[in-house]
Amino acid sequence: MTAAPLTGTPRWDAQRAFDELGRPLHDVTFCVVDLETTGGSPADGDRITEIGAVKVRGGEVLGEFQTLVNPHSAIPAFIAVLTGITNGMVADAPPIASALPAFLEFAAGTVLVAHNARFDVGFLRHNARELDIVWPEFEVLDTVKLARHVVTRDEAPNHKLSSLARVFRSGTTPNHRALADARATVDVLHGLMERLGGLGVHTLEELQGYSSKVAGAARRKRHLAEHLPHAPGVYLFRDDSSRVLYVGTSRDLRRRVRSYFTASEKRTRIGEMVQIASSVSAVECATPLEASVRELRLIAEHKPPYNRRSRHPEKVTWLKLTREPWPRLSLVKRVLDDDADYLGPFSSRAAAESSLAALHEVFPIRQCNDRFGRRPRRSACVLAEMDRCLSPCDGSVDPQTYAAVVRQLRDTLLSRPDDVVDLVQARMSALAEQERFEEAAHHRDRLADFVRAAARTQRLTALTRCPEVVAARREDDGRWAVHVVRHGRLAAAGVIPAGADAVAYVEGLRASAETVLPTIGPTPAATAEESERILRWLESPGVRLVEVVGEWACPVRGAGRHATTLLASAVPVARASRVGP
Repeated sequence: MTAAPLTGTPRWDAQRAFDELGRPLHDVTFCVVDLETTGGSPADGDRITEIGAVKVRGGEVLGEFQTLVNPHSAIPAFIAVLTGITNGMVADAPPIASALPAFLEFAAGTVLVAHNARFDVGFLRHNARELDIVWPEFEVLDTVKLARHVVTRDEAPNHKLSSLARVFRSGTTPNHRALADARATVDVLHGLMERLGGLGVHTLEELQGYSSKVAGAARRKRHLAEHLPHAPGVYLFRDDSSRVLYVGTSRDLRRRVRSYFTASEKRTRIGEMVQIASSVSAVECATPLEASVRELRLIAEHKPPYNRRSRHPEKVTWLKLTREPWPRLSLVKRVLDDDADYLGPFSSRAAAESSLAALHEVFPIRQCNDRFGRRPRRSACVLAEMDRCLSPCDGSVDPQTYAAVVRQLRDTLLSRPDDVVDLVQARMSALAEQERFEEAAHHRDRLADFVRAAARTQRLTALTRCPEVVAARREDDGRWAVHVVRHGRLAAAGVIPAGADAVAYVEGLRASAETVLPTIGPTPAATAEESERILRWLESPGVRLVEVVGEWACPVRGAGRHATTLLASAVPVARASRVGP
């Protein structure tokens, strides 16, 4: 058992000005503690095998404490492998009856800190009760809880000590030994305090209450909204280095931004963003649709850390029917000018793979990635033996028959998904009758992914092919909102002024609209999400088409008619699949 005073170079020295109220953090002595144990719960008989602690104040190390502890029980093999602490190592170590009082003496008068304090402090308190030792009323800080409010998912995949040690460049690598992990936790604590110092957290009381909403600090920032107009548009929260933190949209910019500085804002993540923000800028828009579209574009451009959605519109997957002597289906990341047929885009690869599986159930085209000549001479794979592939590789099918199946598949992708819908629904019904509900639900999910993707592709393609669509709708204030859409991209938006010549205004809006060039295949000239928002507006009640250049139409027997009926027909399967034995 050792407890030696140490000196060191402070790593935490960024906080210079401290609040007059409360206990300044640089005057507080912290005892950072870590335990190794034989298991996860003292109530189940698990025991402490090692205690490690570091005492720090003002960023300087005052002393360290380390001791192995004899648990008087066998250490499980997987614990020994994880920690490196074996039964032999603790055989001559002091029992907890000696180690705990020594630790409490070392930690007296400090604020206890631990990474997942509930675990470490819980073990210590449990042993104190067993030994009839009065537990000092320590104040406790948990670095896990603090990190959840400070370290974003963009910086670390989780809030484990090893992940946070990398974020804050700890000089000690956590290795499941008590003293090393305590040293790493010290570095994490100082890194967290350094960040929070920039947010006005300078006292122990502020640090302890940081996870709660600081209404006063939020109210003091209400002035950031005062210069914003009462108009629709997009607002951008920025930090003191002008980095965009969050992008949002509203019909009333000032009223919406002001709400962030009131008690009505209850989202913890956004509350943190407000504390970091130092300015708010805005882009005033003519209509709510324009604001919605600009929001998407700005999120994609800046990728703000506090926006959860729409940050990576480029990360999509397409399902491609190749153009080659023996075509196949393939998952790709982008559309090429190769005369192939595409389905998508899918926002997740899993949904694309699900749709691919649904198509392969119906159409026995090859699933291999090999390149075949017109007369391949290879051995057949297991799919051919299962009658799930026409097997062009060994000459089992002639080009004409294979081409006929491909034509039917292309028709399914582009206009009529009936073959896939009918076959999969028949299989779902048969499985449900056999009470194989989980399998039926699996087929249902595959079919739903495919139908949604097909309907999406057909709707986007119809809009994308139109060089221009001009539409108008009377808004709640009685004025007409006009939008010019070119190849699926919003090119202009405006509101006809009261008393103005509507025809002349629309022509002027068209003349000043953005020039948009057509794109390859079904890809919109904007992101798919932008074009879908435009489509929802175009299909909303009260919209009047002023001008359509080109042909805007979806297939009569397309996937859209199945999208609404599919879920209704799948309800019995969904309900049945939840029935237990």
